[in-house]
Amino acid sequence: MIWSKEETLSRSEIEKIQLERLKETVNRVYEKVLPYKKKMDEMGVKPSDINSLKDLAKLPFVTKQDLRDNYPFGLFAVPKKELVRIHASSGTTGKPTVVGYTKNDLEVWTECVSRIACMGGATANDVAQICFGYGMFTGALGLHYGLENIGATIVPSSTGNSEKQIMYMKDFETSPLVATPSYALRLAEVANEIGVDPKKDLNIKIGLVGSEMLTEAMRDEIHKVWGDDMLVTSNYGMSELMGPGVSGECEYMDGMHINEDFFIPEIINPETGEVLPIGEKGELVITCIKKDALPLIRYRTKDITRLIYEPCKCGRTFCRMENLSGRSDDMLKIRGVNVFPSQIEEVILGFDELGPNYEIVVTRDGYNDKLTIRVELLKSTDSFTELETLSKKVRGKLKVVLGLDAKIQLESPNTLQRFEGKAKRVKDLRSK
Repeated sequence: MIWSKEETLSRSEIEKIQLERLKETVNRVYEKVLPYKKKMDEMGVKPSDINSLKDLAKLPFVTKQDLRDNYPFGLFAVPKKELVRIHASSGTTGKPTVVGYTKNDLEVWTECVSRIACMGGATANDVAQICFGYGMFTGALGLHYGLENIGATIVPSSTGNSEKQIMYMKDFETSPLVATPSYALRLAEVANEIGVDPKKDLNIKIGLVGSEMLTEAMRDEIHKVWGDDMLVTSNYGMSELMGPGVSGECEYMDGMHINEDFFIPEIINPETGEVLPIGEKGELVITCIKKDALPLIRYRTKDITRLIYEPCKCGRTFCRMENLSGRSDDMLKIRGVNVFPSQIEEVILGFDELGPNYEIVVTRDGYNDKLTIRVELLKSTDSFTELETLSKKVRGKLKVVLGLDAKIQLESPNTLQRFEGKAKRVKDLRSK
């Protein structure tokens, strides 16, 4: 089901809306947000210089550091009294990034997530269980209001107490599951531990997963435990831009449709900042063109993807972003080689003997970087020969994919840490 007529507009109609909203937004932030005015003045650009969508490239970038430097409300375009909601990041690596919403912003957010929910197969007949953590994190409330808006019944179960989550799924006949990919796998694991078969005993037909990157290998792993008939779609967003609802997959799973009447995407070279031609892979930059409180312009997401402009089989005409290859700030440089955790995940999940839980540990011995992959076996074995053979196979495959050698550390089942929120897969200990 397509939620709104805007999702099927022609390219010329989309671009007309984008340009009108871009010009209005640039004028507003120049007048009302001093840090933006300073950046634009330093670059010698005025709002009157923005006369086409290509002129977007004249404007300065904004980064997460700008939000931290202007903590808490320095980048806001409205006074605090107009805010009806405030969210913030955890701030574990410095000042938290604070985001705010006016009443109109919440309506736009709800509209965007309603579209994403429909793309992922949700309907008014569904009972949707939201297993994101409620609180300052935007994921739970974002999906909550969007699904509620399309008429679905909401089970706001949050994270934790996984056995009770399974009980709710069974008793309420939950159909869509909203969770991170890693927690979706954990819930299936807990279900099996307590004698509940996720495929036969539960009614989960849809997985609306987000907050973590969904690789195809991870999607396959979810299908293994929840069933091949489960429609598992990825959706994308971040607190700074709005929360979930920036883009999402439809049933054809050929990239995530970007809500282009609210966001303008660009792909840049992450090192030079140069805008790349359509179809090339690089860092995703997003401009918000319909936000009152925090209208970020040319926000550098650090996410690596490419844009697809051909119309989708589903009938939507918004451009799509390919499922993420990784994040530029998650990329590890090991012995001069660029390594993305997603590359390692794809290799691990290609072995039937290995489970989906793993940890990447990077250390330094003198001037030499060392890469260790800890990964769980699906079944325990005392056979040294079997373990040695499997370890060599995984090591060899990783060497082909990554171009460097890694130590493989096979762990017993249920050894590694489980995550209810975003999974933390990397321990880079080189600075220590």
